[in-house]
Amino acid sequence: MKNDNQTMDRQIPVSEQHRRKMKRGAIGVAIAVAVLGFGAWLGTQMIPTLDRKTLVISDVDRGTIDVSVSATGRIVPAFEEVIVSPISSKILEVFAHSGDSVDIGTPLCRLDLQSAETDYAKALDEREIRRQQTAQLRANVETQLSDRRMQIEVEEMKLSQLEAQLRNERYLDSLGSGTRDRVRQAETTLRTAQLQLAQLRQQYQNEQRVRQADLRMQQLQNGIFEKSLDEKRRTLDDANIRSPRRATLTYINSEVGSTIGAGQKIAVVSDLSHFKAECEISDTHSDRVRVGGAVILRIGKERLTGIINTVTPLSQSGAITFTVVPDDMSHPRLRSGLRTEVFVITSIKDDVLRIRNGSFYSGPGDYTLFVLDGDLLHPHQVRLGECNYDYIEVISGLEQGEQVVVSDMSKYKGKEKLKVD
Repeated sequence: MKNDNQTMDRQIPVSEQHRRKMKRGAIGVAIAVAVLGFGAWLGTQMIPTLDRKTLVISDVDRGTIDVSVSATGRIVPAFEEVIVSPISSKILEVFAHSGDSVDIGTPLCRLDLQSAETDYAKALDEREIRRQQTAQLRANVETQLSDRRMQIEVEEMKLSQLEAQLRNERYLDSLGSGTRDRVRQAETTLRTAQLQLAQLRQQYQNEQRVRQADLRMQQLQNGIFEKSLDEKRRTLDDANIRSPRRATLTYINSEVGSTIGAGQKIAVVSDLSHFKAECEISDTHSDRVRVGGAVILRIGKERLTGIINTVTPLSQSGAITFTVVPDDMSHPRLRSGLRTEVFVITSIKDDVLRIRNGSFYSGPGDYTLFVLDGDLLHPHQVRLGECNYDYIEVISGLEQGEQVVVSDMSKYKGKEKLKVD
């Protein structure tokens, strides 16, 4: 037993201890390398990988940008007319149906016009009465003025006789056969006659003005009545509902026997071969929308040019409305009711750095965009300016020739890098 204890208490040689330490160190280094390698591998596996097919990538290049502001629009017929009932009536018969092609003057429906025709007949009788009254008034005026003129002529003849008498009295007085009193009496009589004649002439002029005013008043009243009668005639004609143009009947009230009020819509005719766009834009851009301004309409992948035709100056609910007439109003892509993107061109910028327009863009300002470098994407801080329907102006943060993702990358915000397959 003693020998065994001595053997166990024997010291391990230094070389053996060194060998064992080296062995343990090598194992530790191997483990550390393995851990680091695994960590690096795991890190590469944690970088999000994106399918290139799901990304919209744009080259950064130089070119021209037609700066525009966006609006919304709806395609409508270029020519559309709403036909309303001119009177309160009842639909007796319908001659056409929605979707029918109609020509100018094509009957659409028939209304009950008995009451309107009776009123018009009464108005015709009243017009004849007024004409007779006017003729009678004119005859009375002429008779009264003629009597006045006759009185004036009689007085003028009397005045001539008195002037002759005065001359005779003066002549006799100069011969000594007359008297001064008879001369003065003749002068007084003549003066009185002159005043009476002047009074008659003044009365004639006054009466002439009054009678002429009465006639003018009667004629004015007759003119007003004639206009009213013409309006009744037009209303009666309009009540015979006919198509005002060659077009397509897009709506008609076909309920025979139904009552309609004056001004109520009864039919709509539209020219479905030519179209325009009714557009709406935020009133913050009202100063950029002008009649005659250039516009791009985008329908799917199709782009149509046009001009602004009318602008509604009043803002409603924070927006103004305007209409656009396409250069090709009969383009096959135009359909009534179709929604369209509208771009109002405000200016042109030449030789600017640009990228393709994308869904991420919401206006001039700072953005974080991912730039493609090999098979990796790195975020860049980019400042963007104006845009149009195709391109966005790059102010800073990108260089010509780089490739940048222009699709929505908001869910990768904060990522330092992304991998692309």
